[in-house]
Amino acid sequence: MEAGILPHQGIVELIRSGALSSNPGIAPHQVQPASLDLRLATVGYRVRSGFLPERRPVADFLDDQTLYRFDLTDGAILERGHAYVLPLLEQVTTPLPYQIRANPKSSTGRLDLFTRLLADRSGRFEVAPPGYTGPLFLEVVPRSFPVRVRTGQSLTQVRFVLGDPVLDDAALRAEYERSPLLFHADGLPIPVEEARFDQGLCMGIALRRDADLTGPVGYEARGYTDVVDLARIGGYDPAGFFHEIPPPPDGRTVVQPEAFYIFASKERVRIPRHLAAEMGAYDVGLGELRTNYAGFFDNGFGGECGTRAVLEVRPHDVPFLVEDGQVFFRLQFFRTLEEPGIAYGDRGLGSHYQGQGLALSKHFRCAGRRQG
Repeated sequence: MEAGILPHQGIVELIRSGALSSNPGIAPHQVQPASLDLRLATVGYRVRSGFLPERRPVADFLDDQTLYRFDLTDGAILERGHAYVLPLLEQVTTPLPYQIRANPKSSTGRLDLFTRLLADRSGRFEVAPPGYTGPLFLEVVPRSFPVRVRTGQSLTQVRFVLGDPVLDDAALRAEYERSPLLFHADGLPIPVEEARFDQGLCMGIALRRDADLTGPVGYEARGYTDVVDLARIGGYDPAGFFHEIPPPPDGRTVVQPEAFYIFASKERVRIPRHLAAEMGAYDVGLGELRTNYAGFFDNGFGGECGTRAVLEVRPHDVPFLVEDGQVFFRLQFFRTLEEPGIAYGDRGLGSHYQGQGLALSKHFRCAGRRQG
């Protein structure tokens, strides 16, 4: 059986056939090159705690875990540190051969919104197994800022995965040799012999200024802030929500436990149109850091000369020293079942982070983000 991620045109066909349904219907702009944006429904639930619905429907847990129910049609504020379950408009109505895998959208991660997809009787977060039919839900915990959300907004996205489409290191190296995947800040390709392959392509953190990192090298979230309304694109001054981190003189800095940081990758990365990618922690055995929230990279990300990846970082337990260029995460690359009819960065797709430098979410006025 051929393995791969379903591309844009395949997702469109699932919608056309009625295998995925929603009221109101799924809009064309929700379909990305290799993923589908899911939208919040009309109500939300403030719950005592998160839960994993391995043996029961999510609705059964809501019956005994809900503190109160609230309306989302005109917007509602989710308080920092509180747990919520938000039903989604989209449902799976026909058994599919694909595993459904979810990941927060880029803007969700950069706002330090912790989200996890829930599916009835699923023993894993962020996954619905092949053959699943039924509703989908999102657990949401704002970690740094209170946020205002409303019906129809998207906090998460899903991919439809057939088999095991990940490229092993030999196949990934062969792809790199055909056409470079990593680039220096000046746009020159990094030779394949200088790239590091370890269950994916390893990438580092940037803590020094260079050709396109000319301001701060990072941001740290402030402790107590105003509400971020997700409907206000480009409406907020970053200074009210983040401290700027200037480049440390020695290229090293210490990140503090349970603080939230935004950094950029040292390298610029290019995702070919026939592949998709996903960010993961470099060494999950370390335990001190969570190095990403939003990890999907769609086909075409980075254009021809690469774009920096943005890292959402939350240290745990102890202060942690990081150095410029230190390997901080890996990108796994995946085959798609065919090349998508539309790729990231194509005109009309609304790719907010193509060509980004060190970029906050699209809700902030930030020179590091190129609007697309």
